[in-house]
Amino acid sequence: MEPLERFLASPSLADATRRSYRFDLEPFVAWLDARGTALDEVDARALADYVAALGRDRRKLAPATIARKLAAIRSFLRHALGPSRVPEGSFAPRRARRLPVVPRQSDVDAVLDAVRGNGPLPLRNRALLELVYSAGLRSREVVTLDLGDVDFEQEHVHVRGKGGKERVVPLGEEAAYRVARYLRDARPELVRGAEPALFVSARGRRLDTSTLRRLCPNPHKLRHAFATHLLEGGADLRTIQELLGHSSLSTTQVYSHVDGKRLRRVYDKAHPRS
Repeated sequence: MEPLERFLASPSLADATRRSYRFDLEPFVAWLDARGTALDEVDARALADYVAALGRDRRKLAPATIARKLAAIRSFLRHALGPSRVPEGSFAPRRARRLPVVPRQSDVDAVLDAVRGNGPLPLRNRALLELVYSAGLRSREVVTLDLGDVDFEQEHVHVRGKGGKERVVPLGEEAAYRVARYLRDARPELVRGAEPALFVSARGRRLDTSTLRRLCPNPHKLRHAFATHLLEGGADLRTIQELLGHSSLSTTQVYSHVDGKRLRRVYDKAHPRS
């Protein structure tokens, strides 16, 4: 099996990540073949040349797209050659720092309250959205939850995140109530057979992310709201990092603008010379 296929066959990769990596890495491998460069000969110059080639692409690739492709290449090289063989340095064009678009609390409430009804599907949908917001879950994380992942006694949720990383997130009171009601009054009417999934479809099988996107076109905004509202309430970035399942604090620091606003309000209220 060639190096790329071995990398893509890694069980730690989610299906969506595997597809994304294949899309980004197959052109890179083809580019190496065309210029006669072996994989173990890839150095900083080769990566710089590849980034330059991407910059000349007639599709006008955005800096964020080039950065994503480089991240995939680095992951591939770490797997194929070892961490010490990955060229250091920043090769991607600088991109503007974009802050996440965060819905206000009233907007989140409107999304949740729009799901009404006492039938099995409305009860499931409300529990699903409440849990995404309460625990800050990614779409894939919430649909891969099993029944045993929700611990009502300890009030937490066991989450399997990206790259097989696991974390435990507190279960909020409202989410606990909605999930418990769904399990009692809705799931028994929907499920078919011995299905371990927490959330099931109208056909009784594990729910997929498309159903969540139909309910909330951009469910990731609920995750952003989770992080932002915690920061505004006084949580620190390290705690948010753990709850979101970010491997690096730098990823979480996109929310630091919110923390800065909160600190300014505290300063203005507390400092005698403010």
